[in-house]
Amino acid sequence: MECRVLSIQSHVVRGYVGNKSASFPLQVLGFEVDSINSVQFSNHTGYSHWKGQVLTADELHVLYEGIKLNNVNHYDYVLTGYTRDTSFLEMVVDIVQELKRANPNLVYVCDPVLGDHGSMYVPQNLHPVYKNKVVPVADIITPNQFEAELLTGKNISTEKDAVEVMDLLHKMGPDTVVITSSDLPPRLGDRFLVSFGSKRILMPDGTRTTQRIRIEVPKVDAVFVGTGDLFAAMLLAWTHHYPTDLKTACEKTFSVMHHVIRRTISYAHEMAGPGRRPSPAQLELRMVQSKADIEDPTIVMEATVI
Repeated sequence: MECRVLSIQSHVVRGYVGNKSASFPLQVLGFEVDSINSVQFSNHTGYSHWKGQVLTADELHVLYEGIKLNNVNHYDYVLTGYTRDTSFLEMVVDIVQELKRANPNLVYVCDPVLGDHGSMYVPQNLHPVYKNKVVPVADIITPNQFEAELLTGKNISTEKDAVEVMDLLHKMGPDTVVITSSDLPPRLGDRFLVSFGSKRILMPDGTRTTQRIRIEVPKVDAVFVGTGDLFAAMLLAWTHHYPTDLKTACEKTFSVMHHVIRRTISYAHEMAGPGRRPSPAQLELRMVQSKADIEDPTIVMEATVI
């Protein structure tokens, strides 16, 4: 059975971010991907210069109308990431709701990009839109600790807090929540980051059960762009393949990330030369070179059931 994803994200001519980070890995794993580019930039904004265009909410609506007029607006998944505009985000919600009316089994995967490490990097007025409109229609969300705290109004300082925050997010709508990174102390030492996942599953007898996991991920001393977009795409893919096994889905997803990042960092250091800091161009994700790892990742980290 063909599986089709509508991915509404950024596009860059050079490099990997947004749709460029998500489309190839999903296609490699057998998904049909229809892309709407929320921006079209020459490259990501971490470079010294960038040029390009931004899609408005009205232009998004026009593109969707074209798909609809041809009666090809049938999707199994919608995937969204970074946006800076409230009207664009509200239009995304309208589209998701319409697609869910056509296919009640549609799964909306949302990376609620608000900020990190205590500060927002999108306009403040996006926060209530995510909280009140986007998260309630989402099925899978991938916030970091700061975003999870912002959406729920609760701080995370212990594992128990993390579980409570994920439960609060479940109550807001999504059945799957993965907190991609946190400041909690890792058991494996300070070269690791702690991530958490929680999935509500409807059992055949009508009861609900919740799977919860904790996973520790090696830290990397470099700034990458596009990793969050790759993560959300891989979580979409691996939860599709393992719909009732959050542990395996997360192990596969985090392992893909590990392989891509390791390959990227070793290439960047090789290109930069000894003792030199790699440039943004050298730190572009080694996506095509990681095709085999994306298709069948060697599991390099194990999740713990909590």
